[in-house]
Amino acid sequence: MTLQTLSFDIERDPRWLALCARDRAADGRFIYSVKTTGVYCRPSCAARRPLPRNVDFHATPDDAERAGFRACRRCHPRRDNVRQTIRFAIGDSSLGLVLVAQGDAGLRAVLFGDDADVLVRDLQSRLPGAALAVDTGGVQAVLEAVVDCIEAPHLGFGVPVDLQGTPFQVKVWQALRRIPEGSTVSYGELARRLGMPDSARAVAAACAANPLAVVVPCHRVVAADGGLSGYRWGVARKRALLQREAHA
Repeated sequence: MTLQTLSFDIERDPRWLALCARDRAADGRFIYSVKTTGVYCRPSCAARRPLPRNVDFHATPDDAERAGFRACRRCHPRRDNVRQTIRFAIGDSSLGLVLVAQGDAGLRAVLFGDDADVLVRDLQSRLPGAALAVDTGGVQAVLEAVVDCIEAPHLGFGVPVDLQGTPFQVKVWQALRRIPEGSTVSYGELARRLGMPDSARAVAAACAANPLAVVVPCHRVVAADGGLSGYRWGVARKRALLQREAHA
């Protein structure tokens, strides 16, 4: 097998994509080693991306060390390398079912839907490395706060959130949270506010990937002509949210 073929095979591997995205949800599922440095890292490591041909994947740190690699001093892959438990609850709102999921560091997901099973599968696809657990206790209070925010936007939302995504996605999501209630911006304007005027399409993609409906208000971003454009959870829900905020 040639180096070119090996690189091509690795680039098609989902683990390579997680590495490139520095996906924290992949931590605990595998680690990767770099032949040129002799180091192994967790997928979310902030180190410079290695060349595909220099990368190998391992199930555990022990496997990597048996292969002759040492732990990265930047991401500490042996530290807390376990599956995170995500607790979730599902409730009703005037805009349909709402799933709320929370980890130890804060809120991880707020998802709209019409079918509970579909919502759980959506959560699983977003957090493939997590252990999911139904929680009708602590998370229920957070669910009620989210529903209150949906029904009465002026009440605000004070629950801590744990934004997990690529650095660019997190930057966009943080900017979304700074858009005042009752206001809207275009994708192009949001890109300009971020200092990246040519990145409107990337901003739109980050909005579409937002896992925290309402809490990270991607519904406040509209097309350049003021049209509602798309919305991950349906344009009807987007219209309803904006109308409520306009009259709050």
